[in-house]
Amino acid sequence: MKTITTGVLLAGAAALLTVTNVKAETVMKFSSWAPPTHPQNSQVFPLWGKRIEAATQGRVKWKIEYKLASPPKQFEVSRDGIADASWIFHGYNTRYLATQAVEIPGLGGTAETASYATQKAFDSHLHKANEHRGVAVAAMFSHGDAVIHTKKQIRSLADLKGMKIRVPGGVGSLVGKQLGVVAVKAPAPKVYEILSSGVADGVFMPVEVQKTFRLKEVVPYVTFMPGGLYYGSFAVLISPAFLDKLSAQDRKAVLSTTGTSLSRAIGKIWEHGDVVGLADAKKFGSKIQTAGSAMLSDYKGITAKVEANWLSKMAKKYKNVDAKAALAEVRAAVANYK
Repeated sequence: MKTITTGVLLAGAAALLTVTNVKAETVMKFSSWAPPTHPQNSQVFPLWGKRIEAATQGRVKWKIEYKLASPPKQFEVSRDGIADASWIFHGYNTRYLATQAVEIPGLGGTAETASYATQKAFDSHLHKANEHRGVAVAAMFSHGDAVIHTKKQIRSLADLKGMKIRVPGGVGSLVGKQLGVVAVKAPAPKVYEILSSGVADGVFMPVEVQKTFRLKEVVPYVTFMPGGLYYGSFAVLISPAFLDKLSAQDRKAVLSTTGTSLSRAIGKIWEHGDVVGLADAKKFGSKIQTAGSAMLSDYKGITAKVEANWLSKMAKKYKNVDAKAALAEVRAAVANYK
């Protein structure tokens, strides 16, 4: 009888320990809107998840959730605690102006350098605009230079006038307006559909989408603008409710994985995506060209207008943000990146 009692006690203790361990483990649910095969979901966020698990010694686990909300609604997903974290493209919402500092054409950086630069400017200046109130910003980042994807070859900027082009919002849409395109708006996951159905004749996006969104099949002409057509501003967000439920130790650990180190890591993977996307497009037979001196000269005139308009809007909307200093910091960070 004594042996049986001891066995029961040991089994009960083991069960209690198991229950305790289960309770101690927190699953961090991350909301994503790109396809599971996109580098963001296959590489970027799993990397962040591993860093979080390592920093918390396994107390916080990681899980990507899909289709919790449309791309433009991902801010609310984190703010309202529908998921514990999410990522957003700032161009989907007109509330974001300060974040356009990295989007201005002609930056001449890669996704890695641009991501580092926007995080640096955010830490120094842009956070003062408080455009992400209601959530915690884990990292700011950017895609690589946007290029022109079209169904037919363009030989001058004038060829784009009147063409139905999917524009992203933010500076990308302002560029489209200056070029005289007929703007077509749709979230990134819908781009293939609108191009294949004839709703749009082209799109402004980085070259990685030739592979990740299979755009090589529907827009075989790719035109690079030296210095970049524009860049794309993104943020990774964390729900305050999620942070509040963590212990002080785990909250500190999770936050230790954010900021510049995360921005660099995301940008590096996106940069690789551009390299892979370009190689895949060439292999498939896409026609790749770089804008000549005449086209570039014309585009610099557009760039100057976009930059001047942004600085003017910033001066009116955010008296507490030095927009010129922020823009200068973005450019210096790209130029001096090591």
